[in-house]
Parts: sequence; structure tokens; C-alpha cells
Amino acid sequence: MRTEDWIFEQRVMPHIDAVTKHMTQYEGVSNMNIQGGSSSLSLGDVYRRHERHSKALEWYRRAWTVYQEVLGVEDLSALAAVHRMALVFDSQGQYAKALEWYGRSLGGYEKALGMDHSHTLGTINNMALVFTHQGQYDQALEWYGRVLAGQEKVLGADYPDTLATVNNMALVFDRQGLCGKALEWFGRALAGFERVLGVDHPGTLNTINNMAKVYSSQGQHDIALEWYRRALAGREKSSGVDHPETLTTVNHMALAYNNQGQHDIALEWYRRALTGREKSLGMDHPDTLTTVHNMAVVFDNQGQYAKALEWFDRALAGREKAFGVCHPSTQNTIRSLIDLHEKTGQTEQAHSLRKRLQSQQLKSIPT
Repeated sequence: MRTEDWIFEQRVMPHIDAVTKHMTQYEGVSNMNIQGGSSSLSLGDVYRRHERHSKALEWYRRAWTVYQEVLGVEDLSALAAVHRMALVFDSQGQYAKALEWYGRSLGGYEKALGMDHSHTLGTINNMALVFTHQGQYDQALEWYGRVLAGQEKVLGADYPDTLATVNNMALVFDRQGLCGKALEWFGRALAGFERVLGVDHPGTLNTINNMAKVYSSQGQHDIALEWYRRALAGREKSSGVDHPETLTTVNHMALAYNNQGQHDIALEWYRRALTGREKSLGMDHPDTLTTVHNMAVVFDNQGQYAKALEWFDRALAGREKAFGVCHPSTQNTIRSLIDLHEKTGQTEQAHSLRKRLQSQQLKSIPT
């Protein structure tokens, strides 16, 4: 958690909780009017930004109820509450519910504002994202194509939002393993971003970083590193050396070096990423823990098994604390530890971890 988020949680959120408690006590007076709906929507936004999803849903539902009763189900304020509930379901990984609520807001926006309005296209874009999260890539591309057509018609081919959609479609092609098509679409987005926003804009640099990742996934690590260096130089210039996006590129460069077998250089870059992430994000942030896990992988590759064990244990402790025992990242670290113990002849430890992993996987199966 970032320092400012921690301060907000510790110092500001208790006051917001007190306000919401007060509003709940007097909701018959304060909530059954448009002003009460607006307040509920704003409180939902605060809780959603700080990932307190249950609270966010509670206040979005209150807003939705108010707007429906006072203004009607097709009012734009009511549709905004519906759309925000979909955002929360998406963040929770409840994709079926997210699509259901996005569909509700989409129908309302199309009727009230038209097919090519920004609210309509934004909802279609979010639905495409959900299909991407679900691995339904053909459907994702279909919905992104609909967004793109609308944006090109209303905004133009070189408008930043249009180019962001081009970039998102490239990401889907990459996930499908269509590397050539992904590079083609990333190239299209990059040319537009450079022309409209400049070479050091975050949108431009994000696309450059994405292209590097495609080359790396193809095993073209030398080319990938060239693109990563370009992204890194721009991000250091525009955002600073310890910005999360800068450190993401640093982490990717370390991974490319490791894949080349240049383990010592990989460790140098991972250490840089780790130092920056601990400083800017904290010891237990998911990105920090990813770097810790990756460093353990390098030590394992070097045959430094004692060090690998130390760093895998650190990653596991952090991931259990941050995510819980059933999260895929936690289980990935456990699998790495099982492999390491088996490699070093520690069969009892490997057996114990395997039983633990199987137990966690059974607990995560819906009943």
C-alpha cells in the first residue's frame, strides 16, 4: 500500500465510516432525495477506490434505490450507480455479475444517449475487459471492435481514447499467442501516440513496454531489451526512477536477462526493482513480492539453493499475508518451494508442502 493510501486508511477513513453510520441511522430523512443519492454515490466511490468492495456496493445500491424512486430507472444518475456496481463486481472477479450489471447500464445508455456516446462506448469497453479477464478473447475482440468503430467515428483515429483501444486489442492478440498481429496493432497504437502525445507520454511508453514483452515472449530477448531500455529512459525522464511504472520496466528487464541466462545481471536489475518497490510501495505490496519471488528463481537457476530457499520463504510469507493461502500467486511460490526441496533431496519438506497445496486447492473449490 502506498504511503498516502495508508495515511488515508488510518486518518481519514474512520471519519468517513462515522459519517456513513450517521447517514444509515437517518436514511429515512437524508437518503430519500436526490442529494442523498448523490452523497451515497460519492461514498461508494471512496470505498471502491480503497478496495472496500462490500461497503462500496452497499452505498451504490442505496444511490440506485434513491435515483430509481425519485428519477426513474432510466435516469442517467441511476445508470451511473448501476455502472459503478458493475465495476465493483469486476474488481471482485465476479465476472458474470459484472457483465449482467454492465448490460443493464449499456441498455440504458444506448436508449438515453445513443450508440456512440462516450458513456455507451465506455461501458462496451469495460465489457470487453471482462471478457478478456475470463479468457474469452474472441468475444473481447468483438466488443473492442465495436468500441473502436464508435471512437473512430466520433473522436477520430488518432484520438488518445481510440489509440488506447487499439493498444487493448493488441494485448488480446498477445494473450491469444498471435504475436505478429499483436506487434502490428501495438505498432499502430505507438505511431499514433507518438504523433499525438509525444515520445515520452505514459501512453506511448506503455505501448513500447508492451511491444518489448511480446518480443521477450518470442524469445527475442536482445530486441526486447532494446525496447525495454527505450521505455525505461522515457519513464525515468517523465515519472522518476522510483515510479511504479519505471520499476515495472526494470523488473521486466531483469526477467529478460534471466531468460538469456545472464543471471548476475538479472539479479542487479531485480535488486534495483526491489529497492525501489520497497521504498515506494512497501515490503508487502504484491509488486514487491513478485520481485522477491523472481530473485529466488534466479538463485535457483544459479544453483544457490540455500539463498533460493530463503527468498522463496520470504515471498511465501508475504503472499500469504497479502493474498491468503488460496491465491494463485501464493500457490505458485509453494510449487517453486516443492520443486526446490525435491531438487535438493528434502523429500519430507516437499511432501508436506504438496499436502498443504492440495488441501488449499480443495478448499478453494466451490461447493
